[in-house]
Amino acid sequence: MKLFFTLLICLSLSVQTRAQQKNSNDTVCTTSVKLLDEGDTYATKTFEDQNALDTFLKVLKLDSSNYEALWRISRSYVTIAQHLPTITDEQKTKQLEMYDKGLEYANRAIQANPNGSEGYTRRAIANGRVALFKGVWDSIDIVKQVKADCEKAIQLDSNNATPYYVLARAHAKLCEKPKFIRWPLGLAWANLDSAAKNYERAIARRSDFIMFRLDAARTYVELEEYEKAKHQLYKIPTLPTEDEDDPQYRKEANELLETIKDK
Repeated sequence: MKLFFTLLICLSLSVQTRAQQKNSNDTVCTTSVKLLDEGDTYATKTFEDQNALDTFLKVLKLDSSNYEALWRISRSYVTIAQHLPTITDEQKTKQLEMYDKGLEYANRAIQANPNGSEGYTRRAIANGRVALFKGVWDSIDIVKQVKADCEKAIQLDSNNATPYYVLARAHAKLCEKPKFIRWPLGLAWANLDSAAKNYERAIARRSDFIMFRLDAARTYVELEEYEKAKHQLYKIPTLPTEDEDDPQYRKEANELLETIKDK
């Protein structure tokens, strides 16, 4: 009988422990979701980048392998780095450190969820920024990794607009050099037609994002397809502000339209 009561007590304690663990996990999940929503507001609505980063980092204190927080942290580091001053060597070093942090957290996101499109997207973006910082032609392996990550992100989620855009940017940037120079480097795959097609794919999936349309217009100008460029540029004044740099993009779009309006 004593053994029976002992087993009963043990069973009761086990059930109670599991219930407590479940309640604790539910609390962590609920808090994480609220923090992610709060961080997204900072990142995409009010454009308070440091507040966004700090908020997403709070999620990791609750769950160190939270995929949704990890890729957002990568995004925040890259966004902050983009807007840092780069006049002095010290400032440039600081910017590169921030891009490297973005890369670190993108890698952690991929480790946390190898089947998540955003992890590869964010690694492509962080690597792309590192390549631009160091010089694309001194970062050939990084550029190839950008392409591979974009293709992986698209494979995992064909509705994700951003990797199409990043891939388009890679094509367009590499085409600044003639193909015969790129061929021995393994970069002959880049071409402006593919850039244009990938910009259009990005726009089809996120039609209200100004940066997509502006860069598409620039590529159409390079291709001397001026009507297609104008079509993109005419749309821009009607679009909402989705990025903190949209006022600058609107200005650049207007300037570009002025230069091609008679073509």
